[in-house]
Amino acid sequence: MSGENVQSRLYRGECPVIPYFEALSAIPRSSGHEQAASDYVAAFARARGFEAVQDASWNLIIRKPATQGYEQAPPVIVQGHLDMVGEKNEGVAHDFLNDPIRLRVDGEFMTAEGTTLGGDNGLGVAFAMALLDDRGAAHPALEIVLTTEEETSMKGARKLDTALLRGRMLINLDSDREGILYVSSAGGARAYHTVPVAWKEANGAGCAGRLRVWGLVGGHSGDDIVHERANACELLGRVLDGLRKRLPYTIADVRGGLASNAIPREAEASLYVPPAQWAEAEAAVKEWEAHFRAEYAVADPGVSVSFEAGGPGTAQADGAAQVFSEASKSMLVDSLLLVPNGVLRMDKAIPGLPRTSTNVGTVKLTSEGVRFESLVRSSLRSELDAAMSRMEALARAIGCGFEAGDYYPGWPYRMASPLRDVFLDVYARVYGKPMEVKAVHAGIECGILADRIPGLDAVSYGPDLFDIHTPDERFSISSVERTWNYLRQVLQALNNPSH
Repeated sequence: MSGENVQSRLYRGECPVIPYFEALSAIPRSSGHEQAASDYVAAFARARGFEAVQDASWNLIIRKPATQGYEQAPPVIVQGHLDMVGEKNEGVAHDFLNDPIRLRVDGEFMTAEGTTLGGDNGLGVAFAMALLDDRGAAHPALEIVLTTEEETSMKGARKLDTALLRGRMLINLDSDREGILYVSSAGGARAYHTVPVAWKEANGAGCAGRLRVWGLVGGHSGDDIVHERANACELLGRVLDGLRKRLPYTIADVRGGLASNAIPREAEASLYVPPAQWAEAEAAVKEWEAHFRAEYAVADPGVSVSFEAGGPGTAQADGAAQVFSEASKSMLVDSLLLVPNGVLRMDKAIPGLPRTSTNVGTVKLTSEGVRFESLVRSSLRSELDAAMSRMEALARAIGCGFEAGDYYPGWPYRMASPLRDVFLDVYARVYGKPMEVKAVHAGIECGILADRIPGLDAVSYGPDLFDIHTPDERFSISSVERTWNYLRQVLQALNNPSH
């Protein structure tokens, strides 16, 4: 299959990137489950006569020789990642480990039916495949590098054998704004809080109900954290705190969010409420919804809070179910209130850029207790370490467990960058206007690779991609077309050995 021409089902234009994206979208590739996608792209490359090296993490390195006249030009690394974030709307039946992404075209945009699209970073992979299949391009030797688990731990980039790479110029294709060249990014680390749970019998606890916070915009916890959108886990904590000040209740379950690098759009708790206080609980929940809609009228106008009898995931008041002890309930609610979330400090040197932030991405009940996973980002290692120390001290004070995940380095700005100069020169010639150069608060693998490849000159670029890490994710078809033509011209311009 990989040796045949890929045909598009939805797209009728000339750009080869989109048909390859459609083909890739048929292969489930959530973080940690990229083997099938890696095998597919490796077979695609080998069928065209190119060397493809896979490692134990299913990272890929594919080599395409220089075209005639470019044999003496320095090789160029073109890099993206194979995995995607799997998020879906409530009620959508989709198994991210087995089901293909259901694509559709909506006017100028390609999107998915009720799930994330996977344009982050399926588009980067599709661009790489198009370059491999492009017989008319003029370019230096290419080293296509496609990594795994970028969305969760950046494990693939950290495990990659960079000694296999000759290139010292890297074009990362994991950006989402046409006309903006990213040249620096934040470092990050994951933080885990675990609230221990002591259980007790639910006898006489009352009626089972489902408390939900939903309807939020969500978004990327790096790119979108500056917009101060609501975090469903944080709002759930505020409602639970408000309820405990007004009436007795017990908790049987709690969950929220799907990934640490996505702002949670939904969160819920299964409660038992005494029948005599049920109406008061419903009234209190309506009050909280009104408060949130006033607070987030601009940033998150669709925020909703509901409380219903029964519902999926709730325990049944049959005398056999168990609920949290009062001490465990208090520790959970305190943690939901106190674990830091949102922008901690803005960068005063770059207007509009967060310098340090945290995102409570997931909250879920496990065999060890209720586990919080947060992603801490900063362009300064000292501030990131300070945020992690604050979170660890908070865990100690509350009495819950704490673990720090692996740190990935930021990507420092490079004063002299011949590669950046080529991107800027070609953009001005093609578009007739200057290109923007920016830093980004998100984590990009350029930081890990620059840390491990001495002298690496890197940039990050891509077409317009909106609402990534949410089921509203979509990309501009015309932007992909323009970006493809622009990328080919950039590679054509890299024929000067001094670059």
